[in-house]
Amino acid sequence: MKTFSATPSDIDKKWILIDAEDLVLGRLASIIASRLRGKHLPTFTPHMDTGDNIVVINADKVHLTGKKREDKTYYWHTGHPGGIKSRTAEDLLDGRFPTRVLEAAVKRMLPGGPLSRKQLKNLYLYAGPSHEQEAQQPEVLDVAAMNPKNTKDRK
Repeated sequence: MKTFSATPSDIDKKWILIDAEDLVLGRLASIIASRLRGKHLPTFTPHMDTGDNIVVINADKVHLTGKKREDKTYYWHTGHPGGIKSRTAEDLLDGRFPTRVLEAAVKRMLPGGPLSRKQLKNLYLYAGPSHEQEAQQPEVLDVAAMNPKNTKDRK
């Protein structure tokens, strides 16, 4: 038996819609990262972009467990001496670009490299309930039903 290696003609990308309201950030990010890479498919090939296109709505309503909303800090550097800057997750979620928290979580779960940067372009994040990918007719993925720990309220 030969090992299967996907070629561009073998790749069939789907469009997936995820509602992130009250979902736990890390659990959601790991599911998104896995789907972006295509690891959920039996035809997964590490050097090819076999993953799906993912649309996430209500990304600003994602839930952080414990005191992470107040304590988790995001750092960046301006490039100048002494130019380290920081913001908390709460500042980012309540600020101008609330989708950056989820984007950073997904980006950090992907391996670094040109392929991961290409796969990250297949992720579309929206802070509100509306999105621009209606024409692609994305199928809904219910992440909350996958595991009770995926939601804020464990029932």
